[in-house]
Amino acid sequence: MSMEINGISSVTQYFSNQENMDVSVKKAEEQNVERVQNNEGVTYERGTAEENGLYSKMKMNKADRTAIAEQMKADMEENKRQLMELVQKTLSGQVGAYGKANDDNFWKTLAGGKYTVDAATKAQAQKDVGEDGYWGVKQTAQRLFDFAGALVGDDVDKMKDMQKAMEKGFKLATKAWGRELPKISQDTLDAANKLFKNYYKFKEQEKNAAEI
Repeated sequence: MSMEINGISSVTQYFSNQENMDVSVKKAEEQNVERVQNNEGVTYERGTAEENGLYSKMKMNKADRTAIAEQMKADMEENKRQLMELVQKTLSGQVGAYGKANDDNFWKTLAGGKYTVDAATKAQAQKDVGEDGYWGVKQTAQRLFDFAGALVGDDVDKMKDMQKAMEKGFKLATKAWGRELPKISQDTLDAANKLFKNYYKFKEQEKNAAEI
């Protein structure tokens, strides 16, 4: 029971400044993407193994190869951490917009019971969580998928790791929320997983075509 109360307290504190939440979460998303664009995340370009210097790494001594392998493992763990963090922040923004759009009582309780939504704010929130809105299923799922790809590049195995990290981020966000996330968030997870599935299918078709 105490754990549940602590969880609600932490979420209550987070939502206490609800008026600025949408802006801050969007800014956090943009900052995460900017870090990747500035090469703080790892991306890979197409090219032959020789062009990319992969053969030269094979000729290194064991200690150097081990150091590179350990760094690559550390980079991958950092990529997964970044994605899980983005998932949680993104869902916070989505749930906040959903609460404004639907007068969700549980959301109001977490916000301290004093938060009211004026007509203009509610109308904007309804637009934001709509089919083509910023916090809607389509755009939110696409942002999560695109960020995963920006972190690891066009690599199926690494994208599978990113998909698992994304799903873990959803679970962590659910735990922080204290109950099941709204349906819009569940639908977002399904839509994001579908994007990953379509990507794997495309890569398989591409591989098969190259072998013909």
